[in-house]
Amino acid sequence: MSRPDLMASPSPQLLVAAARQTLGVGKRKGPPRAVCLHLAGEVLAVARGLKPAVLYDCNSAGVLALQSYLEELQGLGFLTLGLHVLEIGESNLIVNPEHACGHLEQVLLGTTALVDVSCSRPHPSVCSLDQLQDLKSALTEIITHFQGLRRHVSPGVSYSKLHPSNWNLCTVFGILLGYPVAYTFHLSHGDGNCLAMIPLRVFAVQISWLPGQPPILLYSFSVPESLFPALRNFLSTWEKELGTRFRTQNDFGDLSISSEIVTLPAVSL
Repeated sequence: MSRPDLMASPSPQLLVAAARQTLGVGKRKGPPRAVCLHLAGEVLAVARGLKPAVLYDCNSAGVLALQSYLEELQGLGFLTLGLHVLEIGESNLIVNPEHACGHLEQVLLGTTALVDVSCSRPHPSVCSLDQLQDLKSALTEIITHFQGLRRHVSPGVSYSKLHPSNWNLCTVFGILLGYPVAYTFHLSHGDGNCLAMIPLRVFAVQISWLPGQPPILLYSFSVPESLFPALRNFLSTWEKELGTRFRTQNDFGDLSISSEIVTLPAVSL
């Protein structure tokens, strides 16, 4: 699907400059040009509600740098108020608290599928949130945290920190990033998994943005091919809801969802 009425954005040069001025580490000027533009596109997608959050992993830039970056984008008229930098453990996420809170509330109602890939299992299997009380408690804590942020609206880019206690961050991040299927595993069994040499259906969701630039990879996730029939309803519902959100904005076009089957000797989560 495509939308011809894309809104004007700041020039790519300004977006790259904003990232390089704020996200440089040491003597480096910041991420490469392509990474800068992709990051800006992902951040805009979060602001427009197309995904709840983006995990910042371009380099080791910290919270203050991320706040400065988002404020630079606001100064360009690229973003309105409302985005937030959330630190969890050693990682930083750029989130839309209102959208993320609503998303997590839906997850507690069972809208996201969970697949147990513990290394002790012979093969992956679908599990329910009720079987994972630690995860349920973590999501409830994050929801409460987001609800608290609503009472402290800041004119700048706000920041907060969560202290995970025995959270499976792989699963928590998968859910926070909006994947319709999240992998989980028993932490007591180590962080390995049973996905090696198992056919995986890898999904890629792309949207077009700046003319002449590559599309933005909005989502990338996988599901075990053997479980695809059992997960089809979760994926179809998610795809329909994403399409609905996509149609409410004018910044991006050409939403496409593709998949391919891969088999890997090792899978890192």
